[in-house]
Amino acid sequence: MALDPKFIRNFSIVAHIDHGKSTLADQLLLQSGAISQREFREQLLDDMDLERERGITIKARAVAINYTLDGRTYELNLIDTPGHVDFHYEVSRSLAACEGAILLVDATQGVQAQTVANAYAAINANLAILPALNKIDMQAARPDEIKEEIEQTLGIDRGEVLAVSGKTGQGVPELFRTLIERIPPPSGKVHAPLRALIFDSKFDDYQGVITYVRVVDGSIKLGQKIRLMAGETEHEVQGLGRFRPDPVPCDELGVGQVGYVVANIKRLSDVRIGDTITDARASALQPLPGYQEPRQVVFCGLFPATHNQFEDLRTALQKLALNDASFTFEPETSDALGFGFRCGFLGMLHMEIIQQRLERESNLALVQTAPNVTYEIVSRKGETLHISNPTRIPDAGDVEEFREPVAKVSFILPTENIGAIMQLCADRRGTYLKTEYITTTRAILTYELPLAEMIYDLHDKLKSATRGYGTMDYEVVGYRPSDLVRLDILVAGERVDALSVVVHRDHAYRRGQRLVKRLKGEIDRHQFEVAIQAAIGSKIIARETISALRKNVTAKCYGGDITRKRKLLEKQKEGKKRMKQVGNVEISQEAFLSVLGDSDE
Repeated sequence: MALDPKFIRNFSIVAHIDHGKSTLADQLLLQSGAISQREFREQLLDDMDLERERGITIKARAVAINYTLDGRTYELNLIDTPGHVDFHYEVSRSLAACEGAILLVDATQGVQAQTVANAYAAINANLAILPALNKIDMQAARPDEIKEEIEQTLGIDRGEVLAVSGKTGQGVPELFRTLIERIPPPSGKVHAPLRALIFDSKFDDYQGVITYVRVVDGSIKLGQKIRLMAGETEHEVQGLGRFRPDPVPCDELGVGQVGYVVANIKRLSDVRIGDTITDARASALQPLPGYQEPRQVVFCGLFPATHNQFEDLRTALQKLALNDASFTFEPETSDALGFGFRCGFLGMLHMEIIQQRLERESNLALVQTAPNVTYEIVSRKGETLHISNPTRIPDAGDVEEFREPVAKVSFILPTENIGAIMQLCADRRGTYLKTEYITTTRAILTYELPLAEMIYDLHDKLKSATRGYGTMDYEVVGYRPSDLVRLDILVAGERVDALSVVVHRDHAYRRGQRLVKRLKGEIDRHQFEVAIQAAIGSKIIARETISALRKNVTAKCYGGDITRKRKLLEKQKEGKKRMKQVGNVEISQEAFLSVLGDSDE
């Protein structure tokens, strides 16, 4: 028998990265008795090796907690979310499965960029918001100042802000009580046809696709025939369960409950995140709204290091796309690297995480090309092209207008660093919009910046310029015309398509010089001279030469006539000439990655 919905609360914890979401989630599990003191460990819900190594949450995780208040037992479904800007899509999916959100703010650092972004995401999703200060046990905590900041930036009454410590457990019982009182129970209809939202899924070698669902209307039972509304496929439920925090099987999931469904789904393409599950016999008429499609902003090519791993890479990408719906991939070929995939990501950290997950979970050796953004090109014929691969950009003579994506960036930073960040944005072709002061010591600086100038190292430069106190959040606002050109790299006279990049014309000469200099240091010497050139169209703008490896062929000639030595040197020269005609230049993965760096060393 399913639980009465009025005793269920679904909530998530949203915050800026490193404000203590995972630590608080661990404490909620411990104080509700979901785990014992013996099982307790840091980052309990972060079960991926990468998450534990980096100390960040990458995947949203769901867990059901039973908590008794005033003699009644409530079921609380917590969906833990990531805090990094690149995983904002994971957060939006988690919020769609909830009625409330705990907005966590670090009592030592205050309101940060992702705090603001996640708060607005929760407000837009019509969730009940519980503001809470974390880390109040720390010496550097400034609770009164931070409450003032929350009131100023988010318009939340300072009297509503709870004080907790994820580390010591202080204030957690009050948090449980407020959560049960202020977050509304699920509003679904118990006797309506089944509608369940798929908010995540993963692939298991033995059970096929396991979907994570939130039941909105009706109930789902073992043995029931279900239909996936977007894919129009039918399956039989063979396994149901809850996460407590480990999977625990059950016979039924009712309105408002969160759990997993195993239904012998073998094809990865059948499941889509945001799809609706309904009863195959008594189907619901309307699917649930699902999610907005995420917009990928960074693209790069991923190629297997050995050509026979292409199919393995395809399978690995399909499994990963099932678990992370926010990245896309499509096959592409490169003259230099053979067959591979063009992949789209939500940001640079997202790209790095996907590459590391592929290498670890599927034992693949990968070569990655320089990341770039999608450009919009209006051709002379009046066609509008969207191009995410620099090699597909038409020749300059065929381009009427070259447009690049522009992002609106909000920096939250100490007021003493405003000048440094304004200079940083000016160097990256930024347009100043406004400055707002949160307090006398902290401000929000808003700029419009070309996305291509942001993706490489803006976040790192911001952190170093503000000694770690600055944070940023951005959203892509559209395309603007700009004077851009494609910069090609020629190695030994051949264009290496995987090294092409798009740059602003004013920066092309400097960037070309830096690239050829860097590549000279990365490409090994060969038996023949190798020229590395940077070109715009047919015009060469920079060149470096890697000198040939040379054997000392005259070492055995101690004396005698000089013509003997000349003869040997001429013979060597002829051999080198022949090699140059048939020679192939080996380019290492480091050389491809050297294109990423854009600093002035």
